[in-house]
Amino acid sequence: MDHRASEKWIDTIGHRTRDTVLPIRLAAIVVIGGLLLLAAVTTSGQSLNGFDLSNASLPVSQILSGGPPRDGIPAIDRPRFIAARQAAFLGDDDRVLGVYHKGIARAYPIRILNWHEIVNDQFAGEAVVVSFCPLCGTGTAFSTLHGKAKTFGVSGLLYNSDLLLYDRETESLWSQIAATAISGPLRGEGLTLLPVAHTTWADWRKRYPDTTVLSTDTGYSRDYQRSPYAGYEHSNRLFFPVGRLDRRYHPKEQVIGVEISGHYKVYPFSELARTTGDVADEIGGEKVLVRFDQKHRSAQVFNAGGEPIPSLTGFWFAWMAFHPGSAVFTAK
Repeated sequence: MDHRASEKWIDTIGHRTRDTVLPIRLAAIVVIGGLLLLAAVTTSGQSLNGFDLSNASLPVSQILSGGPPRDGIPAIDRPRFIAARQAAFLGDDDRVLGVYHKGIARAYPIRILNWHEIVNDQFAGEAVVVSFCPLCGTGTAFSTLHGKAKTFGVSGLLYNSDLLLYDRETESLWSQIAATAISGPLRGEGLTLLPVAHTTWADWRKRYPDTTVLSTDTGYSRDYQRSPYAGYEHSNRLFFPVGRLDRRYHPKEQVIGVEISGHYKVYPFSELARTTGDVADEIGGEKVLVRFDQKHRSAQVFNAGGEPIPSLTGFWFAWMAFHPGSAVFTAK
C-alpha cells in the first residue's frame, strides 16, 4: 500500500481526527482489508510493523497488519479520571468496562476505548493495563505487578482478528484474548487477568456510586461522541480472517467465556436470556455461578465463595476462534 493509501486508511478509520473523518463503512473496510492482506503477503515473514517474529509461537502467516502502524492507535499513558457526576458525556446506556480492584472502582467508557484500545493505569501503585478490542468486542484488565512488562502499546497487528499488544520494556507481542506473549523475549509468559464488568454506565454507577470515570481529556483530539466502528457489531461480516469460524450462532453474538484449570466454557447471551438469570454450573471441577442481567446486557462469573472471577465478554466468533474445543452452555 503506497503512502497516500496509508494516509487515507488512517483518516478513514479515524485514528487521525479531522473535521471530515467518518466512521468505518463496511463496504470500504472490506476493500481495504483485501489490500492489507495483499500487503501482509509481501512483508517479510520474520518482521511486521517493526516487530521481530522469528520466535513467534503462532504461524507468522496468520499475524496480520490491521492497517495503522505501531502506535498509530495511541494508548492512553496518563489517564485522567473524573467523578461520576461530572461524566455528562455518558448516557445511561453507554457501555463501559468496569474494574473494581484494591478497593478502587473505575469505569472506562467504550466510546473512548474504541479510539485508543489500551489504557496504562495504576491501582494503589499497582500497574494495570486495560484493553479493548473493537473487532472482537473483548475488554480485559491485566495486573503486571510481578512481570517484566509494565506498560503496553498498540502494535497495529492482529491474530484471529484480535488485538496484539506489545510491551515497551521488551517489545514482546501479547495476545489480548490468550493473555500470553506470542513473540519476543517474554514469549510464553502470561498476564494476570482481573475481573471486568462489561456493562452499561447506569449499571456500573449503581453498583459503585463513588466510581471515577476515564475522562475524555486524554491528550488527543478525538470525537468521542462518534464510533469509528459504527454498525460493525451488528454485521455478520468480519474485517479480517480467523482460523476457525463456528456458525452455530451469529458471529457477533455476545458471550461470556470462562477458563478454569485448562477447561473452557462459553455462555451465549441468547441462551442466558432463556434462564432466570442465575446459572449454577461446574467448570474444571469448580462450582461457579454465572449471573446475567438482561436489562443491561451484562454477565459476570462468581466462584463458590461469591467472589467475581476473571472472565471474558465479547463476540462469539472471537471466543471460538481461540477456544474451538470450548464447551457451550445451552438453556434447557
